[in-house]
Amino acid sequence: MNMLAANAPDQNLIKDSTTKTFMADVVEASKSVPVIVDFWAPWCGPCKTLGPTLEKLVREAKGKVKLVKVDIDQNPEIASQMRVQSIPAVFAFVDGRPVDGFMGAVPESQVRQFIGRLGTMGGRAAQIEAALQMARDGFAAGDFEAVLDITSQILEAEPTATEAYALKARAEMELQQLEAAKATLAACPADKAGDANIVTAKAALELLLNPVDTSGISKLEAAIAANPNDHKARLELANLLNGTGKRLEAIDQLVYVIKKDRTFKDDGARKQLVTYFEQWGPKDEATLAGRRKLSSVLFS
Repeated sequence: MNMLAANAPDQNLIKDSTTKTFMADVVEASKSVPVIVDFWAPWCGPCKTLGPTLEKLVREAKGKVKLVKVDIDQNPEIASQMRVQSIPAVFAFVDGRPVDGFMGAVPESQVRQFIGRLGTMGGRAAQIEAALQMARDGFAAGDFEAVLDITSQILEAEPTATEAYALKARAEMELQQLEAAKATLAACPADKAGDANIVTAKAALELLLNPVDTSGISKLEAAIAANPNDHKARLELANLLNGTGKRLEAIDQLVYVIKKDRTFKDDGARKQLVTYFEQWGPKDEATLAGRRKLSSVLFS
């Protein structure tokens, strides 16, 4: 995990390069983090527009990419090698080679998209994914303290790593650190709130903070045993089962009603099931299983 700390955002995100330092500044550096090369000149008007935009967005990326600026008047050899015919000219290097680029002073939105693509490439992105896999494995093995350590370091290096927030919160829940889990999920960027991992973690936390009264489960099960077509009891039982985390059992209760009587409570069982899917998130295993069962009933 020290490798993530080494690649955390630093103060050396933007620098000038020369013919002598280009290999180190760009080619070698890009083996750790994507490097954007901006070919410019003092007399170039469009360069004066694009340059500040690049610098601003690279700083906003907080270490996902770096920017190297090359004055072609002072370093004509590099420009010639890169076949730069007009400026501004921008190239992106990943793992020691150029992978993308553009010419001219393009709009800020286009530069933002360009940097966004680069941020998912290269050694740093691979290291973060490897660390996430370590956290997943640690959670599966029940080593929740290790998960906290790994995810904390991931988030220090990459504050938008949504899955890291979810894994950290889930580990905190397993350790009964509910307030910490609440704070972790609250710290997740607002635009990531709809991510399936976050939705699932929030649902799990809500269940722990507000336990469901399960005393009625046995009574409802007895009613259904006496009358399998007691659809009202099945809908109520589904809610209790879902509230206790027994999602697959809740699905089965609702699917039974849908199969027997779609008109019950104005298609209430199907609507209730769809609500569960929305709560659980589109990638949740229970959602995927429930959609398959629902489809098999609706289209059989």
